[in-house]
Amino acid sequence: MPELPEVETVKRTLIELVAGKRIQSVTVRLPRIIQRPEEPEQFAAALEGHTIQTVERRGKFLRIILDGLVLVSHLRMEGRYGVFPSEEPIELHTHVLFHFDDGTDLRYKDVRQFGTMHLFETGTDLEMQPLKKLGLEPLDNPDFTLDALRSKLAKRSTKIKPLLLNQEYIVGLGNIYVDEALFSAGIHPERSANELKPAEWKKLHESIVSTLSRAVDAGGSSIKSYVNGQGEMGMFQQQLLVYGRKDEACSSCGRPIEKFVVGGRGTHICKHCQPLPKARQSK
Repeated sequence: MPELPEVETVKRTLIELVAGKRIQSVTVRLPRIIQRPEEPEQFAAALEGHTIQTVERRGKFLRIILDGLVLVSHLRMEGRYGVFPSEEPIELHTHVLFHFDDGTDLRYKDVRQFGTMHLFETGTDLEMQPLKKLGLEPLDNPDFTLDALRSKLAKRSTKIKPLLLNQEYIVGLGNIYVDEALFSAGIHPERSANELKPAEWKKLHESIVSTLSRAVDAGGSSIKSYVNGQGEMGMFQQQLLVYGRKDEACSSCGRPIEKFVVGGRGTHICKHCQPLPKARQSK
């Protein structure tokens, strides 16, 4: 699933590709993608004649800002956008097409068909589902301070990895970047949040911001099928230190990276660089 860096990259490329374009009509080929309004015909009719102003991001959601409307889109597992000449043949698994009056289309393709679209009047989307309960933005956000991170998580007895994956606390972090941030901070993913020391919270805050910033600069990670809005692959996977590197040598100590399950998610760590407290070590 695309995480914050991938969605941020799609956002930036879509701004270049579609800002200022006027929607002439909309074709919905898979109705279940449209979650709001209930009828896809209403969705299509509501968008006709509106112009895309810009594209923003909230967590892993895209917010396509139009004059008077906001289209909230979640890519889920393999959703992707691309701009094509209207006369170009439509690729398989293309489910929604926004036809512009300049002879181009913004096309949404989703092999797994898990993506969603919600349409709202301007000023209402942030107070309604699916955006209403989202937590702190960790990227380019002055409110994402060390104190804010600790106030959200530090009193909880839950393992730190599932907490970081919970979008009601911190948004945009998925499996890849949680593994990378915890490794950079030297924190074992099974540590309870309430046992972390102040210095560890400081390292974790810094590593979350640094990991996400570097990933955005690299265009995200092309794990599985992710590409940006121009069909280009992200390159951060070449900088990943633990994720997807089972049995490879740790970049810090040379010991093998291990993989196991935490909270139902495949998890990559270096047990030497991310130790559990001795009293909790089972091996």
